[in-house]
Amino acid sequence: MKNPMDLSGRTILVTGAAQGIGAAAARQIAKLGGTPVVLDLNGDRLRAVAEEIGIDPQDAHVGSVLDGDFVSAVVNAAVKRHGRVDGLLNNAGVTRPATIAKMSAADWQTVIDVNLTGVHLCQQAVGRHILSRAEKGTSGNGAIVNVSSIAGRRGTFGQVNYAAAKAGVFGLTMSAAKEWAAYGIRVNSVAFGIVETPMTEVIRSEERREGSLKQIPLGRFAKPEEVVVPICFLLSDAASYITGQNLTVDGGIHIGF
Repeated sequence: MKNPMDLSGRTILVTGAAQGIGAAAARQIAKLGGTPVVLDLNGDRLRAVAEEIGIDPQDAHVGSVLDGDFVSAVVNAAVKRHGRVDGLLNNAGVTRPATIAKMSAADWQTVIDVNLTGVHLCQQAVGRHILSRAEKGTSGNGAIVNVSSIAGRRGTFGQVNYAAAKAGVFGLTMSAAKEWAAYGIRVNSVAFGIVETPMTEVIRSEERREGSLKQIPLGRFAKPEEVVVPICFLLSDAASYITGQNLTVDGGIHIGF
């Protein structure tokens, strides 16, 4: 029996792929037979990840998700090399923590730009390509997964910019799902809790570890390797009838105790 999550023959863009969830997702996509095309601002780290996974250097692109021309060029390059782009993992993100009263305009804007506008630009570029080859009324033409957070569902102390951006990702996801369903493009989001990545080092630090763990019914932090499996599920035919959905992968934080 064929693995329902098989990604053979599919080209999938992964943003923020130089570390953490993005790097783990690129590895898992490759293990499932797919071709990851990776993007990140950190060129040295991105090239190291690409070499480790066995990604062709021509499929590793250094640049910003806020540069619409760059993102479109990456999509065009992937189409030229592989014939088409089948999916997108919109993962790139940043944090600039501060309480509401102390939040600077610059830190607000940086997080909104990368975590919301960047998601829109990448979703738009990949969506335009798939629309250009998809016939209305057909299915299975492409899948997009946008990374949100439980912060977007319930707010978070000291990161109003991040919470606002991640809440916005839900709106981007559901709107695209409605617009593109007729063309066989599925768009979903995943909302993570505390994953062991560089972005969560502070809340996993010695002084905050115990308090953070108390919020998680499963009693532990997530590893990148386990949270990317649900992403690949949503990118695959195993989720062929799922669109406009948010899949929360947080160890139970959202239900609390």
